[in-house]
Amino acid sequence: MKVLLVIDVGNTNIVFGIYERDHLIKSWRIWTRRDQTPDEFAIVLANLFLQESLDMKSIKDVIVSCVVPPLIEVITGFARKYLNLEPLFVGPGIKTGMPILYDNPRDVGADRVVNAVAAYEKYKRSCIIVDFGTATTFDYVSERGEYIGGAIAPGILISTEALFQRASKLPRIELVKPKTIIGRNTPHSMQAGIIYGYVGLVDGIVKKMKEEAGGDPMVVATGGLAKIIASESETIKDVDENLTLEGLKIIYYRNRG
Repeated sequence: MKVLLVIDVGNTNIVFGIYERDHLIKSWRIWTRRDQTPDEFAIVLANLFLQESLDMKSIKDVIVSCVVPPLIEVITGFARKYLNLEPLFVGPGIKTGMPILYDNPRDVGADRVVNAVAAYEKYKRSCIIVDFGTATTFDYVSERGEYIGGAIAPGILISTEALFQRASKLPRIELVKPKTIIGRNTPHSMQAGIIYGYVGLVDGIVKKMKEEAGGDPMVVATGGLAKIIASESETIKDVDENLTLEGLKIIYYRNRG
């Protein structure tokens, strides 16, 4: 069996996915470490493959979306040394099949382009993609499949970490949806403010985007905390946790397929 390895490198997490043709066999999420070496990267991936009774020799090719520049060299070194492959990175010059109408297309993060490609391929209509990552990003794709632009807000984890650091009496809490919006103790009050505060942020930005763009775009959420917010959101209509991985697979086949 030969598989395609797709890697989404974010500021907080790295997500791996392995595809056999169009089928996602398995995905994993690990912490992003900027000081990792190619050898350490290989050890982590080899152990993940071993859990599924797979061998890294089954990897036929690699495609990467990376927003952490130091890790580009690490992944390149890993692929050359352990896979004898030259990885494909999403960036300027790659064929995405999607016009990028940003003022400076090079400024658009690779993950945002990948998400946009996947969403338009899936829904075949105008889309708003909400990605709950280190930052919470909102991206608009037109009815004709053009990447228009979007908005960037601080991510949920960034905001909660700032709250813990700046308010010394507030404890660290688990990010779960509270039973009521009116908290009867400090942890529940914090959960209510964080979860429902972000629901309001998401719905407010999406509604404004819809007003400005017109039409009825599909609103899809992705990222680690997407399900929690989507369950209370008025505007999010679908959640696809593997949207970025799917986009990487699509772009791979448009370039090396």
